[in-house]
Amino acid sequence: MPLSVVILAAGQGKRMASDLPKVLQPLAGRPLLAHVVATARALKPEAIHVVYGHGGESVRAAFAGADIHWALQAEQKGTGHALMQAMPGVPDNHTLLVLFGDVPLIRAGTLAGLVARAGPASLALLSARLPDPAGYGRVVRDGAGRIVRIVEEKDANHEERAIDEINTGVLAAPAAKLRAWLGALRADNAQGEYYLTDCIDAAVRDGVAVDALVVDTSSEVLGVNDKLQLAEAEAAHRRSRAEELMRAGVTVVDPARLDVRGEVSCGRDVVLDVNVILVGRVKIGDRVKVDAGCALADCEIGDDCEVRFNSLVEGAVTGKRCIIGPFARLRPGTRLADGVHVGNFVEVKNSTLGAGSKANHLTYLGDATVGSGVNVGAVTVTCNYDGVNKHRTEIGDGAFIGSGSMLVAPVSVGRDATIGAGSTITKPAPAGKLTVERSRQVTVEDWKRPEKEPK
Repeated sequence: MPLSVVILAAGQGKRMASDLPKVLQPLAGRPLLAHVVATARALKPEAIHVVYGHGGESVRAAFAGADIHWALQAEQKGTGHALMQAMPGVPDNHTLLVLFGDVPLIRAGTLAGLVARAGPASLALLSARLPDPAGYGRVVRDGAGRIVRIVEEKDANHEERAIDEINTGVLAAPAAKLRAWLGALRADNAQGEYYLTDCIDAAVRDGVAVDALVVDTSSEVLGVNDKLQLAEAEAAHRRSRAEELMRAGVTVVDPARLDVRGEVSCGRDVVLDVNVILVGRVKIGDRVKVDAGCALADCEIGDDCEVRFNSLVEGAVTGKRCIIGPFARLRPGTRLADGVHVGNFVEVKNSTLGAGSKANHLTYLGDATVGSGVNVGAVTVTCNYDGVNKHRTEIGDGAFIGSGSMLVAPVSVGRDATIGAGSTITKPAPAGKLTVERSRQVTVEDWKRPEKEPK
């Protein structure tokens, strides 16, 4: 059967104590709802429907341009009522998978297994066994182990509250039958709401088989209702991503202190030290070592590179055997060829550095084309901005830029040219020549330093 997904995301999230809607609270750098949508997409459904309510326009705006069908739940009358709002857009011949916008860590493989258990005459729900099930609806089974109903905690008796198998709310069922069951819901319960879980009772009454898939790890179904649970989900996500990398052969010095916030691929024998953050699409080559405190975002690091302590690499691509840092910053548009060294307190933006070039200390290279084998001395600045426009600096192969030089763009430095330390270069420096620009040094014999008046 074709698959449709409905994500219930209309809750206000009062316990977040935040102006930001609950499903837009950030987890690993993305809204909670974005994680659920991405997992749903992995199942390749015919359509994804999101039921929104509180903060609705901001929720929709956060996903502008996404292929999502939106359904408004203007009044919050329970999960069953929320699902009703999306049902007009779901064909009867589909299997319908119901997810929640504040349950972000369910794996696509788990959901695929759940959908596989649902069929034209069967309903499948996702359950978990918790040592402390307080706050959750309980899965009630008969003596033969068959599911007979779900009871919400507020409506449960003492014996039912002792059950440790809880309902996550996630289920898959034939859309036509689910539509009929929703139409028969009543709000005669302690909350005065339409419970989606009452559809389980209806399925049993109709003789529809009800199956449960029990998740292996409870963190998969962790619901996020407050900042404490958000932090718990963040920690579980960090651990899960670190485990994925370690199983792929990456050495992670401390899994609790690795933060993966995107799509990461690593080659062989990669080492990630503590407090490393990986954001967006990051590709790391073979035998790369990333030291403590580094952040890599939307970048590509070539084989045998070292990213040394407390460096930031964003939107950059490096060749092989590069050394970056410590305390270096590569900004978007940076391209390093093989064997480039970018050292401590060096910033590079929208620039290319040729093979074997070095800028090891306290330097800014912006909008520059640097050839191969160039040595850029300490405290060199490409003065690329005139207050309105950016201008480029061209440095030829084999050039030597003396320390404390200001290269005022647009300007060029020729092949094998040498710039004397302390120069401000505003005109082309010819190839193979020494170019020096300094004012005459003067000592003022009669000058005295001002002194403060004694108190």
